[in-house]
Formats: sequence, C-alpha cells, structure tokens
Amino acid sequence: MNWKINYLPEANDEILSLDNSVRRNVKKTIERVAQNPLPKIEGGYGEPLGNKRGINLTGLFKIKFKGIGQRVVYALERTGNTMNVIIISARADNEVYGEAYKRRKKYGI
Repeated sequence: MNWKINYLPEANDEILSLDNSVRRNVKKTIERVAQNPLPKIEGGYGEPLGNKRGINLTGLFKIKFKGIGQRVVYALERTGNTMNVIIISARADNEVYGEAYKRRKKYGI
C-alpha cells in the first residue's frame, strides 16, 4: 500500500533547489519508501530517529543518501496514511536535525 506523500512548503522548495540528477534520485527514493514508510521493526523502510545531540526527534524517521550526503526527515500520520516530508538537506554537522525539530514545532507534527 502506498502512502500519500506530503511535502512541507520548505521541503518542497528544498527538493526543487536540488540538481536535476540528485532531485530524481531523492524523489525516486522517497516514492519507494512511501510504499511502506513504517519503522523497520514493523517491516517497513523507516529508520527511526531518537535524540540527536540533545534534540528530541522521537517519532520521526530518516532516509540517508550516502553517495550524495543528503538526508530526508519525515513523519507519519497513520490515520490518514500520509508521509510528511519535513526536510531535505545535506547532513552538515547534524544541522538538518535541528531544522527538522524547528519545523516539527512550527507545524505541530
């Protein structure tokens, strides 16, 4: 079952700002993960986040792109089967996780 993918406005801007080949790779991977974005312990692709350098990201998940150094952080709305993409960014000393935390608070995710 595919989940609906919802990009926060900032995440939508971030994906559009990527180089075309990187954007295709990121979108394709997000679509693949959306087939089953649940946590790995539930048989899905989701890699859970917890506390990252004192930033509580419990309940959020990440997708790592090793070759291109990008991270995608997303949250799930299980009642609506929606995968909310919070941020698409370079790892950059865990700044991506700090920004994910800010957006989580801003949007009440």
